[in-house]
Amino acid sequence: MRRFSIFILVASLLAGCASPIFDVGRTETVLPLSRAWIDGRTVEYVTTDISDLGMAKMMGANYVPRLSEALRSSPGRSLLERVYKFSKNEQISVFQSAPRPVGAENQDRSYSPLWRVVMVNWKAPANARELKSEEEILAAEQKEELSLEITDIVVNCPVTRAHDGQALRGVR
Repeated sequence: MRRFSIFILVASLLAGCASPIFDVGRTETVLPLSRAWIDGRTVEYVTTDISDLGMAKMMGANYVPRLSEALRSSPGRSLLERVYKFSKNEQISVFQSAPRPVGAENQDRSYSPLWRVVMVNWKAPANARELKSEEEILAAEQKEELSLEITDIVVNCPVTRAHDGQALRGVR
């Protein structure tokens, strides 16, 4: 019974913090919005945390070196998905997965907002074209049109809006 009471107390405190009534002087946070490709469709996301200091400064995100600990998760049970970032910003990034649908009803068990950065480098920049899925990137790598560099950079980039317009609560 005591355990249940503690659970109710903790749940009440957390619910109070998440309540729309809870206000510490601010009612809204505005974060820079980015877009990425996933299977030929765009999604929107925000970047909040990055394990690399230089990239965190460039993106205006929190520098969180501890995120790199996610690289040491057990084999076959990684917390990380891959995000393909083009080294010369030739195009928007490509995500490996996205929630389906966005929000509490997500059914994609592979989706994670934690991404391991894979840098994409075109071997002949004149031949660069927009790639809209992981499959297209891997096919271009197979044809030796580009190279992929798996980094130890981990970023926290939750998807906030899906290609169909469905968004997290509060996203406008």
